[in-house]
Amino acid sequence: MPQIYDNIESKLIEGLGNVLQGAVACSFCIGYLNLRGWEQLADHVELLAGGDEGHACRVLVGMHRPPEEDMKLLQSAHRSPLTTDGPTRALLKRRMTESFKEQLEFGVPSNEAERTLQRLARQLREKKVFVKAFLRYPLHAKLYLVRRNDAVTPLVGFVGSSNLTLAGLSHQGELNVDVVDQDAVQKLQRWFEERWNDPFSVDLTEDLARLIENSWARKELVRPYLIYLKIAYHLSEDA
Repeated sequence: MPQIYDNIESKLIEGLGNVLQGAVACSFCIGYLNLRGWEQLADHVELLAGGDEGHACRVLVGMHRPPEEDMKLLQSAHRSPLTTDGPTRALLKRRMTESFKEQLEFGVPSNEAERTLQRLARQLREKKVFVKAFLRYPLHAKLYLVRRNDAVTPLVGFVGSSNLTLAGLSHQGELNVDVVDQDAVQKLQRWFEERWNDPFSVDLTEDLARLIENSWARKELVRPYLIYLKIAYHLSEDA
């Protein structure tokens, strides 16, 4: 019988965390990725060897849709796959990165969020985390796969409703089940690989790392004089 995780009696983060102990790699397909919510998984991902996708955490985001005018370009690219390597692909990638930038700018900065974001940026740089955006169509699926050194269940999956957010992993209002049957979970792995390797899956790993490193969560301190100049610039725009 599968284990049910409704974040009331059993929290998904606890079940996922237990399986991640001793993990070799993991693959997540989610509709929404909350960058600040990464802290719940950061410790587990830190233990991965990294360096390549086979020893890291792969995150496929499915619901960061670009604006309507860019979707028209995407549909054009779908009809002619050769255009995905040109300006259209670059534009879509930039729009996706901007959506994460807006996410970083939302909310009040905190020390905890700063540490989480800095850690995520480092894990992206160390190739312990790879992030792609799936653009072929809106992808609502929530799938967590963990590959580990276990003779009985080398691959474990979780499917349900939880996004990779604080609420999705540990708060009420969700419903997920684990998948330990190896035939079933191998089919889920193949499903993930097909979408991860899809021509319309755009790599955002480098872009996200650079975005965090240039945000308020950056490690390097900003000179007060530069802050003063920026304030003066924005005030002059309103004059």
